[in-house]
Amino acid sequence: MENIKDVKLLDHPLILHKLRMIRDIKTEVKLFREVVDEISAMMAYEVLRNVELSECEVETPLGLMAKSYYIPDSIAIVPILRAGLGMVNGILKFVPMAKVGHIGIYRDHETLEPIEYYCKLPEDMDKKLCIVLDPMLATGGSAAFAIDLLKKSGTKNIKFVCLLSAPEGIRYLKEKHPDIEVYTACIDEKLNDAGYIVPGLGDAGDRFFGTK
Repeated sequence: MENIKDVKLLDHPLILHKLRMIRDIKTEVKLFREVVDEISAMMAYEVLRNVELSECEVETPLGLMAKSYYIPDSIAIVPILRAGLGMVNGILKFVPMAKVGHIGIYRDHETLEPIEYYCKLPEDMDKKLCIVLDPMLATGGSAAFAIDLLKKSGTKNIKFVCLLSAPEGIRYLKEKHPDIEVYTACIDEKLNDAGYIVPGLGDAGDRFFGTK
């Protein structure tokens, strides 16, 4: 892993190996879903590296007390609908106690501007680490818009996690929210005229849900 332009690039060989599979046009829905889940789980290790721990003691089989640690109930996972749903289970494998909120946003096909259609968040967001999930950071509009909504709810500690990103989206998101940590498995070349990441992997939502 390295830090490029204030973005955590999680380019572990296993992640890059899996990315090849979801880029491939021949990868069918079932395998696409499984691999997105696996990549999300692998990324969770670094995303949660600095998560706050609480101390406790447990009794070992030797009858002795051992100082131990646990992750408290202070994590919220918020996928951006609908594609972000595909990353949720991978994160929950490691923090099953996390609360899950949802933010529904779609892009106007002409203006590419984000439009909210749903927002349901857990309670006490001001006390939680919030992990925002979206497979693609393209223009950055949806991500920045979602984080606007979270900050209005009082959320202070936010990380954004995606599988692929474009330089344009990174610049826009960091310009709007310089305090947000961004994690991505790969930074692709650019956006095309339609606002899609290239070479990319197509529409992540359509490929995950089999709608195209």
